[in-house]
Amino acid sequence: MDYLAAMRVFVRVVERENMSAAARDLGIGQPAVSERIDRLETHLGTRLLQRNTRRVSVTQAGHIFYERCKLAIEATENALASLDDPASVHGTLKIAAPHGLGEVVVAPLLQRLRERHPRLMAELILNDRMVDPVTEGVDISLRLGTLGEGSFTARKLGQIGRRLVASPAYLERHGEPDIPADLGRHPFLRVAGLFNDGRMVLTAGNKRQVTVRVETAIVVSNWRPLRRLLLDGAGIGVLQDIVCADAISEGTLKQILLDFTLASFDLYVLYSPKKSIAPSVRAALTLLDEILPSALTQGHPSA
Repeated sequence: MDYLAAMRVFVRVVERENMSAAARDLGIGQPAVSERIDRLETHLGTRLLQRNTRRVSVTQAGHIFYERCKLAIEATENALASLDDPASVHGTLKIAAPHGLGEVVVAPLLQRLRERHPRLMAELILNDRMVDPVTEGVDISLRLGTLGEGSFTARKLGQIGRRLVASPAYLERHGEPDIPADLGRHPFLRVAGLFNDGRMVLTAGNKRQVTVRVETAIVVSNWRPLRRLLLDGAGIGVLQDIVCADAISEGTLKQILLDFTLASFDLYVLYSPKKSIAPSVRAALTLLDEILPSALTQGHPSA
C-alpha cells in the first residue's frame, strides 16, 4: 500500500468530517477512500475514525495520527521541492492574500521566487475576504483568522500580532492612556469589520481579560489609509505588527498600553487538495516556510 497516499486520504477525511466530501476533493471514489482508511486501521491495529451515516469523527488515536500525518506530508513536499529542477517550475502561479500581508510580506517574496524559478510568472491578488483556491481559480490563498467551509487543504503558518498605536505628536497633545478604560476618551480609528460593536478585549500579563468601549471616529477599508491617519495624528488605532513595526522602530508611531495585548490572528495557507501538488505551488510553499517565520517576527522579510 502507498502509505503516503493513504495518509493524504486520512487527513482529508478528518478535515472534511465526511468520506464522500473527501473523495470529491481528491478525485477518487468513496469506496477507495473507505478501503484506504480500513487498511490503515488494520496496519496500525487501532481505530482511527468513528463512522455514522452523516459524518465521521476522529478517535484519540486518530487525532495523534492526524497530527503526525500532516508533519509527514509537509516534510515530503519540502523534500520533493528541494529536488525540483528550477527550469521545470514554469507557468502562472496565482496567490491571493489580504492587503497588509500581501503588500508588506508576500509581494517582496515574489522576486525571490522568480530568482529561483525564472520561467515562473507570479500573480498576486489582494483581497481581505477569504478566497477558496478550489472554487476561485487561485493556486495558493493566504488567510488570516478563522477558516470557513471549503474543499481546500489548510496549513497553519504562524500568527500575526496586533498593537494599539498612536503618533507621538497625538499623544503629546491629548495625553497617553494609562489604563484600558482611558481609550474611550480618544477618537478610535479602525478597519471596517473590526470592533464593529465598539468593544475591545485586551489581555493583561496575568491573563485577565478586560473589555473596554471605544468611540469610533473614522472607518477605512484597509490598513494603508489607517496607518496614514495614525501617522498624521488623527487618533488611536490597532495595526498588525507587519505594518507598524517599522514605524515604531523609527519613532513615528508609539505602542501604548504595553501591559496589555490584543489577540493575534492565525495565518493559514490554503491550496487545492490534489493527489499531487504542482511544482509551482510546491516551490511557493517551500519559500513561505523559509521566509515567513522571520517576516512575521520582524514585520518584513529578512534579507
